[in-house]
Amino acid sequence: MSGVLTLIFALSGGVVVGNLYWAQPLLDGIGAGLSVPPSFAGLIITGVQVGYALGALLIVPLGDTLQRHRLIPAVMAVSVLALLATAAAPSYAVLVLAMLVVGLSSVTGQLLTPLAADLARPENRGRTIGTVASGLLFGILIARVVSGFVADLAGWRSVFVFAAVLNLVFALLLARSIPRMPATTSAGYGALLRSVFAAVRESAGLRVLMLLGACVMAVFTMFWTGLTFLLSSAPYGFSVTQIGLVSLLGVAGAVAAQNVGRLSDRGWALPAIGAGLALTLLSMVAAALAGGSLAVVFAAAAVSSVGIQSVLVLVQTSVMAIDPKARSRLNTALIVGNFIGGAVGSTLTAILWDAVGWPLTSGAAGAVALLGLIVWAAWKRRVPVGAH
Repeated sequence: MSGVLTLIFALSGGVVVGNLYWAQPLLDGIGAGLSVPPSFAGLIITGVQVGYALGALLIVPLGDTLQRHRLIPAVMAVSVLALLATAAAPSYAVLVLAMLVVGLSSVTGQLLTPLAADLARPENRGRTIGTVASGLLFGILIARVVSGFVADLAGWRSVFVFAAVLNLVFALLLARSIPRMPATTSAGYGALLRSVFAAVRESAGLRVLMLLGACVMAVFTMFWTGLTFLLSSAPYGFSVTQIGLVSLLGVAGAVAAQNVGRLSDRGWALPAIGAGLALTLLSMVAAALAGGSLAVVFAAAAVSSVGIQSVLVLVQTSVMAIDPKARSRLNTALIVGNFIGGAVGSTLTAILWDAVGWPLTSGAAGAVALLGLIVWAAWKRRVPVGAH
C-alpha cells in the first residue's frame, strides 16, 4: 500500500461518497424547483441514505469474492448513469428514485477501505484506514462547497452533471491503479450474504460497534440536514454557496480522521471512542442552547465533526480487526448499520424541523449521542473490542 495508492484510494473514495451529499445544500432550491415543501425535500437525503445501505448490503460483500479491479469501476459506472438521471429528473418522484440508485452505487469507498486494510502493513493498518477515511470526509466537505458554487452559477441540475463527469474520471483512474488480488472466499452470493448476518449474530463486539456507528451517523445527518434548513430560512437566508462554505467547518473532522487511526494502532481505540462520543454530545447540547447565535452553532459544527469522524474511524478499524478474511462482509454489516442510522436521522429531521425547529432538532441529535455514550459505557465494562 504505497503512499501514491493510498492517496488515489482516499481521493476516489471522497469523490464517490460525495455523491451522497451533493444534494444537501440544494434542498431548498430543489424543493422550490419541484414544488415540494422542505419536509419532502429532506426525504431526498433519506432516499440516498437508504440506497447506500442497500448498496452496502448487496454489493460490498462481493469485495471478498470478486476481483476488485473490475468490480469497483463497474459500480462507479452505475453511479455515473444514476447521477445523469438525477440531473434530468422531471419530477420529485423520479428524482428520489434516481437518488436511491445513486446511493446504491456509491459504495466504492466501502470497497476500497477493506482493500486498503488488506494491502497495508499490520503496524500501519489503522493509519492507512484513517487516511482513506479522511479522504471520504474531505469528499463530503468538498461536495457541499462545490455543490453550492455550481448551483449558484448554473442551477442545481448542473451539479449532478458535474458529479457524473468526476465519477467517470476516477472510475478510469481506479481501473488502472487497483492491484489484482486473489479472492478471500469462493462462497456463492447467497452464502456470502448469509455470512454477513451470521457474523452479526455471532459477534457481540460487532453488534455493539454497529450500534455506535448508527448513533453517530444519525447525529451527523440530523445536525447537517437541520443546519441546511436553518441557514436557508429567515432571518439568515444563506445562499447555497454560503451553506456549502459552512461545511468547511468540518475540516477539523477530516484532520482528526486522518490521525485518529494511529490510536487504534496503539491499542487506544476503546477510550478514544468514548471521548469522541462525549465530544459529540457536548457539541449537540451547545447547538441546541445556542439561542440564535450562529457563532455557537458553527463552533458546534467544527467540534462535532471531530467527535463524529473520530468515532467512525475507530469503530471501522475495530471491525476490520475481528476477522481479516471477511473484512468486506464485516464492513458491510457496519456500513448498513451506519446508514440505517443516517436514514433515520434525516427522516427525524424532516419531521422535527416542521414541528419544532432548530433547538429541539439539535437537542434530539444530542439525545441520540447520549444513547451512544450509554451503550459505549456498558460495552466498555462487558465486551472488549473485537470480542466474538
